[in-house]
Amino acid sequence: MKLSVLLDRARDRALPVVAGITDDDLSKPTPCADYDVRALLDHLLHVVVEFQKLAAKQDADFSHNPSYPDWRTRYPAESAKLVDAWGEPGATEGISGSMQMPAQTVGGLALLDLTVHASDLAQATGQRFEPDPEVLAEVADLVAQMGPMAVEWKVFKEPAEAPADASPFERLLATTGRDPRWSA
Repeated sequence: MKLSVLLDRARDRALPVVAGITDDDLSKPTPCADYDVRALLDHLLHVVVEFQKLAAKQDADFSHNPSYPDWRTRYPAESAKLVDAWGEPGATEGISGSMQMPAQTVGGLALLDLTVHASDLAQATGQRFEPDPEVLAEVADLVAQMGPMAVEWKVFKEPAEAPADASPFERLLATTGRDPRWSA
């Protein structure tokens, strides 16, 4: 399945989560220990903006997380641009910008962030989140492929223990070092 279609499906699942976040939620902790809800929203929006550049084979800047005070309106618009950017001819071919990785893999990282961080935000704000099954399959393949390198780069933590009755998505979250049944 085309990456842009998967990104669109991930976006469809993330949009209600982002829309469901209230001002009272912004200071709540998230499964990402370094981020409260507000900081994670900024991070996710920054990923969405910068990965548009990577789709166009431009360099991205992840050296800081800017603040996006207009996240409520900007996230839907920018995530739509992300889907469009990765749907452009050639976006998934070759090497992608400053990451010096295959473009298809880089686009998969955007898919991973949209999926996992939407789950983080849902858990932090008491919302339900279930990824699209085809998105989950693609993200699971990417996590399996990138696991040790992602831990080394500090993108993931060491894998966590998944409960015996964990769903496939909960097992994926555990692989990224998250407590799949995290609660504040």
